[in-house]
Amino acid sequence: MDWGEKSVPPSSFAILARMPSAPKKLFLVDAMAHIYRAFYAPMNRMNAPSGIPTKVPFLFANILRRLLKDYQPDYIGIVFDTKGPTFRDKLFEKYKAQRPPMPDDLSVQIPYVRKLCEAMRLPILEFQGYEADDVIGAMATQAAKKQLDVLIVTNDKDMMQLVGRNIRTLRTGSGGAKADVIVDEKKVEEILGVPPEKVIDVMSLMGDTVDNIPGAKGIGEKGATELIQKYGSVEKVLDRADEVSNKRYREALQQQREQVMMSKQLATIATDVPLELDLQALERRAPDVSALAALYRDLGFNSLLRELGSEAVASSAPATSESAAKTDYAQFTSLAEFREYLAKVPVKQPLAIWLNLEPGERESEGFGTRIASIEVSSKAGEGRSVWFDDKGEALKVVEPLLADPKRPKIVHDPKLSQLLTGRAANVLHATQLYSYLLRPTTANHNFADVVMRQFNVMLGGGPGERADYLQRLAPALCAQVQEQQLEGVYEKIDLPLAPVLAEIERAGIRVDPNALDKMSRAMEKEVRRLEKESWKLAGAEFNVNSPTQLAEILFDKLNLQPSARRGRAKARSTAVEILEELSAQHPLPAKIIEYREIAKLKSTYVDALPKLIHPETGRLHTSFSQTGTATGRLSSSDPNLQNIPIRSELGREIRAAFVAEKGRVLLSADYSQIELRIMAHFSKDPVLVEAFRNGEDIHARTAQEVFGVGPLAQTAEHRRAAKAINFGIIYGLSPFGLAQQLSIEQREAAQFISAYFTRYRGVKEYLEKILAETRKTGVAKTLFGRIRPIPEINSPQMQLRNFAERTALNSPLQGTAADLIKLAMINIDRRLNEEKFEAKMILQVHDELLFEVPAKERSKLEKLVREEMEGVHKLAVPIVVEISVGPNWRDLD
Repeated sequence: MDWGEKSVPPSSFAILARMPSAPKKLFLVDAMAHIYRAFYAPMNRMNAPSGIPTKVPFLFANILRRLLKDYQPDYIGIVFDTKGPTFRDKLFEKYKAQRPPMPDDLSVQIPYVRKLCEAMRLPILEFQGYEADDVIGAMATQAAKKQLDVLIVTNDKDMMQLVGRNIRTLRTGSGGAKADVIVDEKKVEEILGVPPEKVIDVMSLMGDTVDNIPGAKGIGEKGATELIQKYGSVEKVLDRADEVSNKRYREALQQQREQVMMSKQLATIATDVPLELDLQALERRAPDVSALAALYRDLGFNSLLRELGSEAVASSAPATSESAAKTDYAQFTSLAEFREYLAKVPVKQPLAIWLNLEPGERESEGFGTRIASIEVSSKAGEGRSVWFDDKGEALKVVEPLLADPKRPKIVHDPKLSQLLTGRAANVLHATQLYSYLLRPTTANHNFADVVMRQFNVMLGGGPGERADYLQRLAPALCAQVQEQQLEGVYEKIDLPLAPVLAEIERAGIRVDPNALDKMSRAMEKEVRRLEKESWKLAGAEFNVNSPTQLAEILFDKLNLQPSARRGRAKARSTAVEILEELSAQHPLPAKIIEYREIAKLKSTYVDALPKLIHPETGRLHTSFSQTGTATGRLSSSDPNLQNIPIRSELGREIRAAFVAEKGRVLLSADYSQIELRIMAHFSKDPVLVEAFRNGEDIHARTAQEVFGVGPLAQTAEHRRAAKAINFGIIYGLSPFGLAQQLSIEQREAAQFISAYFTRYRGVKEYLEKILAETRKTGVAKTLFGRIRPIPEINSPQMQLRNFAERTALNSPLQGTAADLIKLAMINIDRRLNEEKFEAKMILQVHDELLFEVPAKERSKLEKLVREEMEGVHKLAVPIVVEISVGPNWRDLD
């Protein structure tokens, strides 16, 4: 049976699997190949409620689920590498010697991939002294002899040497636009230019920078393929080296024969691993649903948890007092009924109000979102709903209730309630904020997920159900907030900030579409110029936006070689860090970096922003989230204005398109080095405190302390290095990380850090104290009591522990900075209203606030903003704000 070289729709494979004549299938999954692929996948960061990154186990789970569902294998094994040397290390001492250590963000996730396999009851295969490739090779060879249909699930080309009778590879796509590809012998030749039995010969010549297999220096994949196509084998190529016309190839073959033959041994996958194929152990089994649900819950995989079904959710959850009590839900048939119900609710009794959005709208949509219906509840177990009519009569009924300062309200998202109804006064409970304060590392705080986490209940959508669960959820979460001593953060910071953010979103910011259009046309010309220059440097036309085509140009045509320190997933990567490294070898990579920077800014901002201008206001209305980061910082979306680059010339040009209305100016107020000032406050380090109290340049002072160079003798390089050290200390930067930033030796970086701690002893003592406290309590705290759970700080696994320690060091500083600017925003907003300013706060970006102000109010507003931002809280050192004014966001003086 031959499914050949074509991409196979999973459904077709499943049909074939049910045919009586179809052989049984064994799937061997190359675990590390898929782990690295998941780690570098272009996807937003994911975190478990505990704070650890979880993108890898999430994507790995999706790959396994899809394989099992679409292909229905009879047998399956997940193959991992083992620690320790293999036979190849004995053969070649430098084998894999230049590989960098696995990134900490990746290593902490691998134990959860293994737990996932165990919960899914998928056998893990590994064998000491051999790599995963060898285990796969041995298992595949034995299974093929038993007439099983073997599919090796990997995207690595190395594995194509195993393809043959009854053995193929399965290159997984994205499950969407990119289809899976089953690779047989014909497809191998199509991809590599040689049949499977010649793959080793090609690899012997081209080598492998990832594994430090030397090959023949100067012969890349293209050259190696051509030589094997012409001469048939690596031995014949070496024997007939004198006939090779390419001088570089000829000399490499003549001078490196032993090295090439050793490379062939290193590249050959061993199929004689002393492992017996135990098909009974590899039989596909039903997952341990309870264990899987518990793992999904721990990792915050709520979408996967829901797919397991309500029984699994309930069985995996801790016991709860919430039961399926009797409910009283009803749909009002008239506004009169709605008014009558509300009139009977005592004024002092908390009223739960839920605003259902129109289909297609998101809970966090923000300005311009439309309401479909309103739900209310005056007590747990009860819920009522009324549809939103075209004239908005239902909203007119509920608006006065939301605005009534005497009536306490329960809502989920207080910012949205304020934004959609004009005013939401006396919000007593905001369950979204409660959930965030308790679980700041959890990515999702939408209402259904919060209810499921608390009560193990999947909301069904009955009329009034959400309002009912607001009544149930609020007291439960409030009690937990009080238990964690978070009520101060809730009452003084997060809750009063919500209406401030709503008004910032409502105000919006003006953007000049003509300026953006002019910029777009200029950038399009520049992109086309860079594209043509790239073609010229490459010696061929290619799709500059295609990583595959670019990789062929860089690594095959130009024979550029990335550092052997790069991991397997980066061997043919065209990521920016690889291109920066390759720029030393050829001008093309630098040209591609320039092209990408301009193209990305053009598509992300210059071309996108005009489409987001509201047709009625003519302004951009970004949406702020109070629950989007683990540290307490705000985030924004639609558009994300916080990521517009400020240091590049193009980024500044984009900012120039953000303008003030006629007769007004923009005023920017930016905290100066706020996290370092907070460090001085916490550590009480005398050198740091003295420098800030005297108004010194802190980076110049650190250069003096660490390098022993006085201010007048310092160069820009001294100050740059000092700045990297100052901010690196905050983020727990290691000597390795500092060495990479400054392009110096790791030993020299370690000396810099040691010198820093010698001079700033108070900082070192503070950092040690923070780590000790976090190990004891399992949480990091800001100055105001906001918490971030970090349970992994006591993990026996070094990678998990190191990651947690860096988080513990940074969180109090970054979180306190976030709390300070939030408090300043609340105080400024209050005074703007009390003192009847026309000026409006229109944006918050990191440590900066942006205002639009009539020219006549400029001096008065500057005084107010400086008073509130610098006087927001007394620290051991002065808080300094830099204020500038101008017609647009770029030209501020």
